[in-house]
Amino acid sequence: MPDAFTGPLNRLDACRWCIPRSYKSGMRVDGLIYADGALIDAIRGDKSPEQVANVACLPGIVKYSLAMPDIHWGYGFCIGGVAATDPDDGGVISPGGVGYDINCGVRLLRTDLKIDEVRPRLERLVDRLFANVPCGVGQGGRIKFSKAELRTLMEQGSSYVVNKHGLGWESDLEVTEAGGCIRGARPDYVSDSAYQRGGPQCGTLGSGNHFLEVQVVDHVDDPHAAQVMGLEKGLVTIMIHSGSRGLGYQVCEDALKELQHVPKKYGIDLPDRQLVCAPVHSPEGEKYLGAMRAAANYAWCNRQIMTHLARQTFAEIFEKPAERLGMHLIYDVAHNIAKMEPYEVNGRTTELCVHRKGATRAFPPGHPELPPRYRGIGQPVLVPGDMGRASYVLVGRPGSMEHTFGSSCHGAGRMMSRGAAIRASKGRSIQRELLDRGVIARARGRTGLEEEQPDAYKDVQAVVGVLHEAGISQKVARLRPIGVIKG
Repeated sequence: MPDAFTGPLNRLDACRWCIPRSYKSGMRVDGLIYADGALIDAIRGDKSPEQVANVACLPGIVKYSLAMPDIHWGYGFCIGGVAATDPDDGGVISPGGVGYDINCGVRLLRTDLKIDEVRPRLERLVDRLFANVPCGVGQGGRIKFSKAELRTLMEQGSSYVVNKHGLGWESDLEVTEAGGCIRGARPDYVSDSAYQRGGPQCGTLGSGNHFLEVQVVDHVDDPHAAQVMGLEKGLVTIMIHSGSRGLGYQVCEDALKELQHVPKKYGIDLPDRQLVCAPVHSPEGEKYLGAMRAAANYAWCNRQIMTHLARQTFAEIFEKPAERLGMHLIYDVAHNIAKMEPYEVNGRTTELCVHRKGATRAFPPGHPELPPRYRGIGQPVLVPGDMGRASYVLVGRPGSMEHTFGSSCHGAGRMMSRGAAIRASKGRSIQRELLDRGVIARARGRTGLEEEQPDAYKDVQAVVGVLHEAGISQKVARLRPIGVIKG
């Protein structure tokens, strides 16, 4: 891990810490980190706050360089970082502000099944999910697409696999961010290498921190919002966390190479070359945005196909169609993406380029982009924790629009590197430890469970508690894992 941060972190209130723009030459705005007193001690432990300060140097950045309580070290931007730039004021797009796993995100399905109905069949269910949902490094999908089909898939997003291939329900599209498709995708900007690398992987989980988890609602904080979503204590849910696989990784890698000399061309001075960027309104910026949007649409299709596979598996194990099991999608939200969104800046509404890297959109009640069923409660915010403790469902609050460009946290946030987690697991059986907590876990990779062990992560309850207290997002329900599959 990088060395500890030794710069200034001035406490503004119970939930916010400021890195003043006077900290380093080139900062255009302050850095702002959401955390409580306990979390900030862990945050100081690496140089991720330095990355917050570096992002504050980007041309056109508006108001603050932000970080959520799950902040940790990343490529260029910290993970947990949010930055909005104004394209009409020289604002830039930076691939490091999206990350390698473009549109890594989370979707949550509910069921009518109670925990007592599932427990006797849980081990068989987890084994069948592990067999039916491809996972692991380089694993290919069960459903194959030609290059021409992939181009259409990246243009149309989720509706293509639902309506053309029957891999889901029309209602899924209504509760997927952006309807599962960002306009302006340009598959022709996606390289042949990206097609070759990720083309066979649509409908696969991947490895690392990606997972499919069977959960039970074990606590409800907001009964009304939970009821609107179809959640109640004791019901079983399914959470899927994955992204754009090798295709998105290659899109990012290609962009970083293509943009390496672009800042100099436009007279942009950067404190870290990992922040390589281009003006949004430039040929280079538009090319990256077109390719990134194509990869984002691919990722929504990826999660949609896995939803279909999960429904098939539940239907097999419980001997009922998925419709009769009530397996409706609650929501799907991205947490590695850059999107053009309107915000009020200095008294006028401006279209900003909002980078969210390890941060989740959290629109409040009444926002026009929300599905009609959620306009009264706010957008569902899906926050996975770790496979031994819990995940959370939140809803966006008005404070998010005022303070964080409609953004919240995306997870618990790592406390250990993968290498450190593996070393800490020596002589232990993480699978047995999870079973002792009531969690059946299956992993394809040799060290998958070790590097993702619960101790590698912050306590998600503390992370979401900060944003609940700050009025950014409000707790709705806690989900406890009972079955996990990982690459």
